[in-house]
Parts: sequence; C-alpha cells; structure tokens
Amino acid sequence: MVERILIVEDDTTIRVTVGEVLAKQGYEVDQAGDGREALALFGARNYDLVLLDLRLPDMHGLEIMKAMRESDEQALVVVMTAYPEVRTAIETVKAGAYDYLNKPFELDDLKELVRRALETLRLRREVERLRVSAAHAAPLEGMIGASPAFLAMVEVTRRIAAAQRVPVLIRGESGTGKERIAQAIHNLSPRAAGPWITLNCSALAEGLLESEMFGHERGAFTDAKATKLGLLELADGGTLFLDEIGDLALSLQPKLLRALETQTFRRVGGQKEIKVDVRFVAATNRDLDAMVKTGRFREDLYYRLNVGSIDAPPLRERREDVLPLARYFLGDAAKVMGMNYPAMDDAANGLLENYPWPGNVRELRNVMERALILSGGASILPVHLPKEIAASAAPDRAAASAQDSALLSLDEVEKRHIRRVLEACQGNKSAAAKRLGITRLTLRTKIAEYGWSEFLDKAESAAER
Repeated sequence: MVERILIVEDDTTIRVTVGEVLAKQGYEVDQAGDGREALALFGARNYDLVLLDLRLPDMHGLEIMKAMRESDEQALVVVMTAYPEVRTAIETVKAGAYDYLNKPFELDDLKELVRRALETLRLRREVERLRVSAAHAAPLEGMIGASPAFLAMVEVTRRIAAAQRVPVLIRGESGTGKERIAQAIHNLSPRAAGPWITLNCSALAEGLLESEMFGHERGAFTDAKATKLGLLELADGGTLFLDEIGDLALSLQPKLLRALETQTFRRVGGQKEIKVDVRFVAATNRDLDAMVKTGRFREDLYYRLNVGSIDAPPLRERREDVLPLARYFLGDAAKVMGMNYPAMDDAANGLLENYPWPGNVRELRNVMERALILSGGASILPVHLPKEIAASAAPDRAAASAQDSALLSLDEVEKRHIRRVLEACQGNKSAAAKRLGITRLTLRTKIAEYGWSEFLDKAESAAER
C-alpha cells in the first residue's frame, strides 16, 4: 500500500520542492497552502504523515495540529519551522508532534525523518493488528498459561521480539510478570547472545540514577574517583530493561529520549559522544497516558517507547491459568524445601479459582509457598490458605443463597447453612456446633448424613494441630 503524506506549507517553492522529492520516493503526496485547506483535506482523506509549517497565513500550526489530533489521536505530524525557538519546539511536542525540522533543512535530512516516522507508524499498526488477531501460541520459557488473554500476549511478544530494534513498553499491574516478558523478548530476539541489563528507575535517587544509566567521568562530582561505565554502555549489543519507567525523573527523560533516538549519549561530566547499539524495553504499572496529560511524563518519550506495546493481563482475566500456575509453584517450592509434592483439595481449588488476585501471579506464588509450609507436605486444604481468600468467596455464596432461598426446601436450606458454618470454622466441629446451637453429636450425625465425613475429618485434624 502506498503511504500518503500531506504537506502544509504557504511557501510555494518549499511546498512544491518537498512534494516532488517525496513523490520520487514513492509516496502519494497532497499539498495545502493554508490551515483551512489542510483541515479540509485531512478530514476528507486518511494520511499516514503530515508535514506541517507552523507559520501559516490564516492559522497557527499548533491550532491545526490540535484539530487534527482531536479527530485522529494517532495522527503522525512532523513540524517544519523557520523559528527554531526552544519554547516552540516544546509546544509542538506537547501538542503531539512526532518530531520537528528547522528550516532551512537538507532534503536528505527530510527524507530520513519521513522514513523513520513512517517506519514507526507501520510498527504501531502491526503490533495493533497482532494484538487483535493473535491466536494460539506455544508458551514462553518460564511463563505458564493457556487462557486466551495469555496466548494473545505470547503471540504479540514473539512477533515484537523478532523486530530487534523496536523499543518496547510493557504495561501491567504489579505482579503480572512484566520482567519475565521483557526477558523473553531478549531471549527470543537476534540479540539473545548479547548482554541483558536491568535498571529499576524507582530504586535510586535522581543523581545516582543518571550516573548508573549513563556512567560518569572521573571528577564529575565529589565522589567520582574514577571513570564509571553506565548500564547503557554495558548493554551495547543487547537489551536494556528499564523497570518502573513511570518513576523516571522528568529531568532525565529528555536524556533517555535522545539516547533512544540517536543511540548516542554522554557520561555525566563528559564531552565525548558514545555510540551504542541497544534495544530499550521498559515496563510500568502506572497509567502513562494520564501522566502525559498532567505533564508528569514526556509525550514524545512515551510514543517512542510505545512502538512495541505489550499489555500483561492481570490474573483475574486468566482464570483458566490459576490452577496450573498454583501446581507449578507448589512443585517448585517443594523442590527447594525438600518436601513431597502435595495434592490439592477440591475445595481449596475452588477458592483459588474464584479469588480476584489483586497481587496477581506474585501473590499466587507467595500463597502456595505458605500453604506448602502450613500443610507440612500433606494435601493443601482451605485451612492452609489466607483468610482473605476464603472471605472473598463469602459474598458470592451469600448472594447466591439469598437469590435461591425462596426456591429451596427447608432441608436444603439447613444443609447449606451447616456447610457454610463448617467452612467458616475451618472444619472444626466443636466450634461449628457451638455456633449452630446444636450438640457436637448432632452435627456429626448431619455430617454423616450429607456424606462430608472424609473431607471434614481431614480439615479438622489439620486445624487442630
């Protein structure tokens, strides 16, 4: 498909020259001499890229850009300006410009910028297509799941990994396995033999983080006794994983953006430009869209990182994966602790599947390790799970009971109530009988009648140890 470009420029010579150059490159080009004509064309046709002059006879370029992005928030705009003011450049970036070009400019620079912008657009579209159409895929190393949400994420991860120069942004709640996804991107990419370097952007103070990322020269600050290589330099030929990118200080964001775009940087206190070949993979549990709107995260950096976008689904959207993950974590913990692999009781399985898992996969791992310790290697029962997991099921049971109670016989209502009390007392018959207002013998008779003896005996013996 031929890509379409709109040139908005009131200088006829520049407009026609740029149009001819880009047409020879194989692009389909339209031209507009003022803002009204530009908006009319933009509303009538779909453009892959807009080259926009800021100073037009009827409107300012910022107004035009905002109007375009209101109708298409993904509109890719490169600003051309003969007024290379810092304030103007910042305003265009905040308004959503992909980049800007100072006039007069070299035509080779223009062609390279257009090529890079359209490559970015193609990658965004491919990632979006994969996200929508992703089907089944084999699991990644260290990652377990068969749910549709997980398999779609795996397929997108595999495709993005193969595009070794594409920066990646992994978004997801805490505990969803974002670092594992990042590691999989590196392992599956042509850079797998290169270094894998990680940096947590929230772990260090601003000054220390800059030195850690870019390195520093001897004497750059008081404690700089020797030259230090930064992690960016150490990652040359491989992947740099920036965890918690949403916590990166605003003052460091333009420096990271420059390194990302040019693959060059300077050490703290240095003058020499250092060239590297690094793939950037970032992760965050923050809402970067909201942070961009409030000015806490640079929009241009966000769009550069978000070319390869991966959303790590929360565990509550992966119900089918809860028990396979739980069994895997149990087996892993049993090996480490030198214990037998325990069975999992059906009632415990039901609680695990119905719990919303606000801490996601990390919380599930912790719960299963704790359950193994409490069970002593015996079967995992509800009593071995945290109280909040059992409590989370209570409202659902109460709602179902209230909805159905009018349709149940008295015997069935009694049976369900006894069961709920026994579960609340973790199978302890003495406590349950006291709460029900009956004798322990009567309760044991009911248990035998309902066929619950085997399960409750196990639970009670575990609870009373």
